[in-house]
Amino acid sequence: MPSFEDELRMDEEENRREIAFIRERLPQELKTTFSEDDLYYFLDTIVDYYYDSGILDSTEDEVEIDLQKVADAVTEQARRDKVGKFDPEDVYYVVEADMDFQEQNLD
Repeated sequence: MPSFEDELRMDEEENRREIAFIRERLPQELKTTFSEDDLYYFLDTIVDYYYDSGILDSTEDEVEIDLQKVADAVTEQARRDKVGKFDPEDVYYVVEADMDFQEQNLD
């Protein structure tokens, strides 16, 4: 069983891989729009949204997730947290890439 420190290192590596994956998936005009800190914030906020919305509690085999709704929620939370004002249409690409990354890395 890995130690707590080992698990943290594995999580950090997974996050770095996901950020790289997202950057590759973004349209060219958005590749420099978001800082690395922005992307980490988005990832954390996406996870918070999934927890708070109850999506993760579903007992259904397949759950339909409205990615635009997620992007809207992330941009609204960023505004409330004073992280920045982002266009939900731009953040949609991050949400979509996050979903693609998660689907590719299911155990």
